[in-house]
Amino acid sequence: MLLNGIDNNKEIYLREQTDIQKTKPERAEDLESSKEKIPDMKDEYISSEKNKVPPSGLYHLGQDENGNPKVIFDDPKKAAKDKVQEGAPQREKEAEKCTANTDKVDREIKELKEEKKQIEQQLRTVSEDSKKKKLESKLAQIEMELSQKDNDTYRRQNAVVS
Repeated sequence: MLLNGIDNNKEIYLREQTDIQKTKPERAEDLESSKEKIPDMKDEYISSEKNKVPPSGLYHLGQDENGNPKVIFDDPKKAAKDKVQEGAPQREKEAEKCTANTDKVDREIKELKEEKKQIEQQLRTVSEDSKKKKLESKLAQIEMELSQKDNDTYRRQNAVVS
């Protein structure tokens, strides 16, 4: 019987050995492919911002902008205000910079003034009454247009905003 028990143990041992050999790669190629299956362990950076503990209302040591030691108070009320501001759109936090370009309006006014000067010169040289009346009416029209356009309100209304 003892012999039988030894034979059973020997048989179990041999089965275990064959199972181990089946799982072991026999060739170098099999060894490399089994290594590829095992993921490499790598270090991972976890930002302290994500794991930031909510303010507790306690004091702790920190550093100022020069690296000198400084006592800092964790204010829970301030943190609540910051969270509310985080939810606000970015547009409200930063002021937008707009520029108004009045070059087009200024050019238009300059052209009207030059046209007015030319008509005034023509009025001085023309002696016929019919031509003089036409030039005077044209001059009056240009002066009216200038009075409407040569002011800040018109410039603001027609400025190109970018």
